[in-house]
Amino acid sequence: MMIGPPGAGKTMMAKRLPSILPPMSLKEALETTKIHSVAGKLMGKVSLISQRPFRAPHHSVSSVALLGGGAVPQPGEISLAHNGVLFLDELPEFPRHVVEAMRQPLEDRQIHIARAKFSVEFPANFMLVASMNPCPCGFYTHPEKDCTCGTELVEKYLNKISGPLLDRMDLHVEVSPMRFEQMTSNQSQEGSWAIRERVIRGRKMQEKRFEKFPQFHANASMPSPMVKRFCSLDTSSQHLLKKAMDHLKLSARAYDRILKVARTIADLDSASEIASQHVAEAITYRSLDRENWAG
Repeated sequence: MMIGPPGAGKTMMAKRLPSILPPMSLKEALETTKIHSVAGKLMGKVSLISQRPFRAPHHSVSSVALLGGGAVPQPGEISLAHNGVLFLDELPEFPRHVVEAMRQPLEDRQIHIARAKFSVEFPANFMLVASMNPCPCGFYTHPEKDCTCGTELVEKYLNKISGPLLDRMDLHVEVSPMRFEQMTSNQSQEGSWAIRERVIRGRKMQEKRFEKFPQFHANASMPSPMVKRFCSLDTSSQHLLKKAMDHLKLSARAYDRILKVARTIADLDSASEIASQHVAEAITYRSLDRENWAG
């Protein structure tokens, strides 16, 4: 989840995500191609989809279009984003019942569609990326412009996104607009290709970690028993996480997600063990869990 004022670059960053993800394996490419073929989405003479999907449905999307279904059940956007990215821009503008229906697919990585005489199951192992303004006017967190909404209106706007749904999102990132000096700076920045190389190295560490568990391929898919096995913490890290749990009043699900994120940060750092700085960074990615975030 990215939250920030208009023009801060939330949509741009979401669209760049596929460029830093590791290439699809043959198995992933075949799975993705099958889904798009069933949905009639294969274009031209394409026989195999080799690029990770990026789906960005409009906020007027129906639950059937997002989740799948119909008289003859067809894959929805969450299945078309399988092995790729599903981007929901301006999340509070989506009908609440539509986004809340994603809670089960986010946990199970698949969607079940039942009819009177039969049921079908579509895969839905996607990366959910969402963005939103912090308030109706958009400038609650802006460093220079004043918000005209007031605390109650800000809280009402944020409450359009339920706690259980936010709980299922690994990262809550505040995005600030770039200053003029940053936009005109000639200082070189890290390119997507360099980030992608780091991601690929981290993914290889995960593949080695789960080589005896073929049903899992990444830290995000670990169930709780495996989190305890592969995300052990030293004493200082445990103390740091306990303080965060008590202060933020985090759920058991959020606890597991912080550990998974910390494990991934350590992988990107090529570290075999999770250190306190990895845990501290993972905790900072739970912005919307902070008490009184809206004042």
